[in-house]
Amino acid sequence: MPDEQGHPELAEMELGKVLSALADPLRRLVVRELAAGPEGEARTCSSFALPVSKATVTHHFRALREAGLIRQVDRGNSRMATLRRADIEQRFPGLLALLGAEDTQDA
Repeated sequence: MPDEQGHPELAEMELGKVLSALADPLRRLVVRELAAGPEGEARTCSSFALPVSKATVTHHFRALREAGLIRQVDRGNSRMATLRRADIEQRFPGLLALLGAEDTQDA
C-alpha cells in the first residue's frame, strides 16, 4: 500500500505504471536529469524548467511519484524530488541505463 504521500513500496511498483509514466517525454526528461545527477540529489520541481503550466508540472510529478520513480518530500514552500534509483534498479534492472541511452541518441 502506498504511503501517505502516494509513494508505492518496492513490491508495488508495476511495470505498466512505470512505462505509462515514462511514455511522456517531459517525464522521461525529469527522470534522465535526476539519473544523470549524483545519488540522492533532491531538486525542486521548478528546477527542471518544464515548458508547461504549474498545474501540469504538478500532474507530471504526481505521475512519476505514483509510479514509484521518484520520492517527493515537502521542504518549506516547495517539494523536493529524488530519484528512487536503487528501487528502480532492483525492480527493473537496466531501465535507467536505457533511458540514458535514449538521451545520447537524441543528441
